[in-house]
Amino acid sequence: MDLPTQDRQTAMSRSGHILALYGGLSLVALLIAAGRGDVDLYRFHKDSSAQELLMSPLLGLVIGLAVVALSRLATRHLEWARRLHLDFRAILGELSGREILVLALASSVGEELLFRGALMPWLGIWPQALIFAVLHFGPGRRFLPWTARAFVVGLSFWYLVHWNGDIGAPIVAHFLINFLNLRFIVGTSLPTEILQQEATLP
Repeated sequence: MDLPTQDRQTAMSRSGHILALYGGLSLVALLIAAGRGDVDLYRFHKDSSAQELLMSPLLGLVIGLAVVALSRLATRHLEWARRLHLDFRAILGELSGREILVLALASSVGEELLFRGALMPWLGIWPQALIFAVLHFGPGRRFLPWTARAFVVGLSFWYLVHWNGDIGAPIVAHFLINFLNLRFIVGTSLPTEILQQEATLP
């Protein structure tokens, strides 16, 4: 069943804004790389073999699924994770499958090109992770676990790059984390007893 015309236009408009934002990040990454004299944002080890280039996305798949599994466990058992789920669900509202796909794909490529591809060789491991975390700062202290997780992810993705010599693994892991977690947040209501419990918290 097709969406009404107005809803389709709204979805396309949001997708366009998402693509413009992360396209801008990719452009900034290219400008930084050009300023360093090396516009290859993907490979760090220029002598990487074809096998290593193929293994990188597979490693990203494993890491991404592992992080998603940990996120599910946290949402099920930890109060702060449940509160984050509720807050993000309220902020995101209704997202179509297309919007989730566009957001996950654009953010994973744009952010990895900028942070791991351009900023990490220029500023170093810790500064790029810190900037990455700061840009994942939400409206209020209750979002600090999300910011802390972004910092840990920023450091962890460096190890993926160092291990494989390219940013293929971080892109794939980043995409899976965003895509599967967005689908879960938008499509999953927490059990009524959890909602009642959260409503009594300050």
